[in-house]
Amino acid sequence: MDTTGTIFLPPGQSTISGEVDALFNFILFASILLFLLVVILSGYFVFRYRRRTVPGTTYGKDHNVKLEIAWTVIPTILIIIVFIWGFRTFLKMRVVPKDAIEIKVTGQKWFWSFDYPEGVNTVNELVVPVDKPVKLLMSSKDVIHSFFVPNFRIKMDVLPNRYSITWFEATSAGEYNLFCTEFCGTGHSEMIGRVKVVSEKEYGEWLEATAIPAEGISPVEYGARLYQSKACITCHSVDGSLNTGPTFYKKFGEQEMMADGSSVKVDENYLRESILNPNARVVAGYAPVMPTYQGILKDREIDALIAFIKSLKEDTTANDE
Repeated sequence: MDTTGTIFLPPGQSTISGEVDALFNFILFASILLFLLVVILSGYFVFRYRRRTVPGTTYGKDHNVKLEIAWTVIPTILIIIVFIWGFRTFLKMRVVPKDAIEIKVTGQKWFWSFDYPEGVNTVNELVVPVDKPVKLLMSSKDVIHSFFVPNFRIKMDVLPNRYSITWFEATSAGEYNLFCTEFCGTGHSEMIGRVKVVSEKEYGEWLEATAIPAEGISPVEYGARLYQSKACITCHSVDGSLNTGPTFYKKFGEQEMMADGSSVKVDENYLRESILNPNARVVAGYAPVMPTYQGILKDREIDALIAFIKSLKEDTTANDE
């Protein structure tokens, strides 16, 4: 396990990162060595056999068999080494251990959602136990995305209408960045999540607590948390500023102009429809890019989000919870 990182790679925090880094460094240093060898020899030959003006003087040879064999055999050996090494590492990264936890990953514009076997769903936060293999079964609801966790050295395209699979085993507790590395539209740069690695005990406690969320807090406070955790913050502001989607600031109870020329009162029914079927009525001036949260949000979560949006008619500080 690498805990320091380099100028090229962040600290490796998975069981496969050491092998990936070793292969990367081998290719890097071999390339630097061959580059310097070619440049230095080229410079030497240019100087040594530069054109002279002495009459009757000639330089050069047609070929050198030993040199030609060397510059053919040595790169061939290096390529074979890289191929075998890379193929063995590739197989390790693709063959999922039998005892791995399986988590369903869904990519859509512009957030990640994670479904656990216990019925828990999270957005932009993948929580996993340390020292336990985790299998990710991934698909996309719209365009091609790419799931990339630099510290774990895993990267896999996430495609619509089919599944792709990758896995990892984290070796250290902590929080690690999760990126989409396939350009997927205007919100691509904001499609950022995190992987939170905890102890097995903490993981079990988290699953139990998350399965029954928001006990003992008000709907507005719960909605404020969901506004951030379910990635509403990516497209909708709460201070009136422009974004990919309409602001939530002081919208409840107002008339909203639609793209088809009609107007709609922003009430509970409209908000619920916009969450579950966002393209049924699109606000004028905005593209129909919002994904549906059908199957992602439970009724209680939808109610809490509506309560939070209603509270913004009078107060904009709830989002700071």
